[in-house]
Amino acid sequence: MSRTTRVSVLPVTVARTRCGGCGTTAPLGVYHVYADAPGMVVRCPTCEAMVMRIAQTPGHTWLDMSGVAALDVST
Repeated sequence: MSRTTRVSVLPVTVARTRCGGCGTTAPLGVYHVYADAPGMVVRCPTCEAMVMRIAQTPGHTWLDMSGVAALDVST
């Protein structure tokens, strides 16, 4: 099971996300994901601003969405 799957059962790759840096709105699946560090970093495809960070420690999963201006999950 991927880290993202454990964080959410919502269809996050199609959730529309607005970057807090430049205002780009796009499905989360087009944002750039860097998973080659202790955690994962999600960056805006337009301005490369950090949108989300996901990290795991024993017993915890940390989700920092400080770079997200809005997240729209259609139901």
